[in-house]
Amino acid sequence: MKSTIVDFDSLASAYDAWFDGEGKLIFATEVKAFQEILPILPKPWLEVGVGSGRFAQALGIETGLDPSINLLEMAKRRGVTGFLARGEEQFFDKETFGTVFLIVTLCFVDSPLAVLKESYRILKPGGKTVLGLVLRETPWGQYYQRKKQEEHRFYKHATFYSYQEVADFLENACFAIEKVFSTLFQRPNEVKELESPQEGFSTDAGFIVIVAHKTPADRRADEGGLT
Repeated sequence: MKSTIVDFDSLASAYDAWFDGEGKLIFATEVKAFQEILPILPKPWLEVGVGSGRFAQALGIETGLDPSINLLEMAKRRGVTGFLARGEEQFFDKETFGTVFLIVTLCFVDSPLAVLKESYRILKPGGKTVLGLVLRETPWGQYYQRKKQEEHRFYKHATFYSYQEVADFLENACFAIEKVFSTLFQRPNEVKELESPQEGFSTDAGFIVIVAHKTPADRRADEGGLT
């Protein structure tokens, strides 16, 4: 992940407080979208970029990985078994997990492809990766892009990708997209109620959930094909 660990450590309390304040309904809407696909996800589960453990706790993800010590301590207090490491590091043995979650993580890493390739390596055959994303072409993506340009304390570190760019990352890491859900159709600063997700990708949605499965290219990966 990016060399912004100090920033996230120093802003850990402010980051976590968002979930109980202005982000409460946004978070609940995003969680509801993930709940649509939980029954099809093989265990054990890992969240890369677990942060303060809000999503892990809400979704029942047992294990998390993050480069921020302070956020990881919060995650541990929420019952997550946490490990201090970056998403592209070969921290776990290959074929360890059934599902790897990357929830608002790809926009904060140096190389999304490197992180996805590492996710591929640690997934069991037939395993899945689950992405939670704010995409560049959506109203929320444009909203956060403006915040980035304004040097917002969090979003100045983010890089927002298009749906096609994310699909290309997944394909290059030997994943095949299986399901897509869109949610958060209310506009930024106008979220008044909990929403239900819609299947498929919509540019009108603020949050996208993508489920992709590991394709049978793991032999090629073991032989160094995914470098």
